[in-house]
Amino acid sequence: MSKTGLLIIDIQKDYFPGGKMELDGADAAGDHARQALAAFRAKRLPVFHVKHLSVRPGATYFIPGSPGVEIHPAVAPAAGEPVIEKNFPNSFRGTTLKAELERSGVDSLVVAGMMTHMCVDASVRAAFDDGYRVTLLADACATRAQAWGGETVPARQVHVAFLAALGAVYAKILNTAAFIPTIQE
Repeated sequence: MSKTGLLIIDIQKDYFPGGKMELDGADAAGDHARQALAAFRAKRLPVFHVKHLSVRPGATYFIPGSPGVEIHPAVAPAAGEPVIEKNFPNSFRGTTLKAELERSGVDSLVVAGMMTHMCVDASVRAAFDDGYRVTLLADACATRAQAWGGETVPARQVHVAFLAALGAVYAKILNTAAFIPTIQE
């Protein structure tokens, strides 16, 4: 029997207005993640929070002990919900996430998080490669503009490009309102 868990990746204060690495659409994404979290809790399904701690020399955000590293109140963990700390974009690398999922009997993941082009992308690909069925909540994720080679790609285009790439093989892509009615206990 399939068991689905919600994986909330790096929805931390530094990504929100006033934070050290503000993302485009962070408030809206946080609210959609909050809706998914409420739906999972109502069905008593497992929830896993991932929190990034930057230990990279020269890091300017997610500094351990700073207010910005805290999980945003919109998706604050409840008692008993695991919080997995990570130091790399991939939520599975060097963490207890896989063991937590196995302990809970989870074989399908619903993902919400930040940044779409970095930690969400790395974690969704790793989950798929580990055999998990993945649904990515497009509107419960946020990112920022990216630049390379003298060109700047707006955040919305970065977001859509990564969703399209992940949706080709790695995950089913849905908006939160379309996903919530499909949740089964």
